[in-house]
Amino acid sequence: MAIPVEAFFLTPEGEGSLQQQIRAMVMDGILSNLFPAGARLPSSRKLADHLGISRITVTLAYTDLVASDYLVSRGRSGYFVSESAPRKPEFHLPGPDTDSTVDWGRAIGRSFSDSPSVTRPENWRDYPYPFIYGQADARLFDHQNWRACALKALAPREFEAMTFDHYDRDDPRLVEVVLRNILPRRGIRARPEQILITMGAQNALWMAAEILLTQRRVAVHENPCYPEQRKILEQTRCTTVPVNVDAGGIDPDTLPERVDVVFTTASHQCPTNVTMPVDRRRRLIELAMQRGFVIVEDDYEFEIPDGTAPAPSLKAMDPGGAVIHVGSFSKSLFPGLRLGYLVADEAFIREARALRGLMLRHPPGHIQRTTAYFLSLGYYDAQVNRMARAYRDRRAAMEAALHAHGLLHGPHAARGGSSFWLQAPEGIDTTELARELLKDGVVIEPGDVFFADSDAGRRHFRLSYSSIEADRIAEGIRRIALRLRP
Repeated sequence: MAIPVEAFFLTPEGEGSLQQQIRAMVMDGILSNLFPAGARLPSSRKLADHLGISRITVTLAYTDLVASDYLVSRGRSGYFVSESAPRKPEFHLPGPDTDSTVDWGRAIGRSFSDSPSVTRPENWRDYPYPFIYGQADARLFDHQNWRACALKALAPREFEAMTFDHYDRDDPRLVEVVLRNILPRRGIRARPEQILITMGAQNALWMAAEILLTQRRVAVHENPCYPEQRKILEQTRCTTVPVNVDAGGIDPDTLPERVDVVFTTASHQCPTNVTMPVDRRRRLIELAMQRGFVIVEDDYEFEIPDGTAPAPSLKAMDPGGAVIHVGSFSKSLFPGLRLGYLVADEAFIREARALRGLMLRHPPGHIQRTTAYFLSLGYYDAQVNRMARAYRDRRAAMEAALHAHGLLHGPHAARGGSSFWLQAPEGIDTTELARELLKDGVVIEPGDVFFADSDAGRRHFRLSYSSIEADRIAEGIRRIALRLRP
């Protein structure tokens, strides 16, 4: 059987190079059983003429398919579908039922989907003025050297790190780099036994809550705070106590008499961006030692410059091991990396390692090794410096625009992080404001979800400059100001 040349065609939306598209067409035909074993493919010259491309492109695609055992080459006879080519199994099954017979409302023992979270349009990138927090700007990332590190991690001598099941162990190279290159920036000294690699900060916070909290324990969180942090605590069914933040973050002397764990973002409070002063940090640690509670420190956006000297982390000031330190590479590299770390007493890390092993064993080995190379070869430091320069320019542009329109006021408005935490005039509901601004091409984040009592946050909203170009900021702020006018 000869496969007709008309079976092949290129489309404008085809992904990858021409060689990759040809390879994909042949693979799809074989895997879907449209091209049976032994069938002869069109000659490279004939297919190239049909598609209007170079013959060498087709030849290279065919050669690659031979190496992958999809095709075989038979001398001067041409290329044929291999007898041992992979095939998709064929199943003749009835169509899926449209009506479920399961009462999922009754079957679900615990609901995780009924709590509000920060929402934004899925296509927020299509809006010209996206003041969206926590998203990476691809133009600032060092794609070339990240790719080089990924290829280095794919080298044959790295095969074990990439493919073996390491059970509950982490990549020792990444652990070493975190110990030597990352933690010293926060004043932290630790041993390998005191570090666990996590799937980002949120995964670390979840593990900390699962290990430390029960229905009979009390957890304090900041108000307002990271919404997912509050939901994580609620799922443990512990008693949660929101403590309001002020211009210095959480005040240790306002903690309830009974508390087992305090969760805080001391470096840059989420979402207000305020930084906890050193004297409050000392007081919080002093109380933890006196009263026997544990502090979980989410070192939120510590790498984002704010024009002031960085304060030491709580963990760096902790003489008794009461602080569990959570770090992440989401803001300094990119959020899709989903890689972070826990630093704590060895007894806690032992439990966290066992809990992680029940869920996912360990983060992917190739990702860990690629990140280790990116950090150790100096690319990370260059990345952070590049981001710092861009963020300084964007922050200055946003601050100037906010001042120009009279929007920057209040004790929390101009401090730290990669965003501004703002308050709308009396009578403005920022959830409705966000909907109206979408019509103007502007995306903001309403503040109600950050508060334990959502009504308390109706007038607040967050504007970030991490994913918007500096020259678009002023116009975006102008459009916001127009909507806020009475």
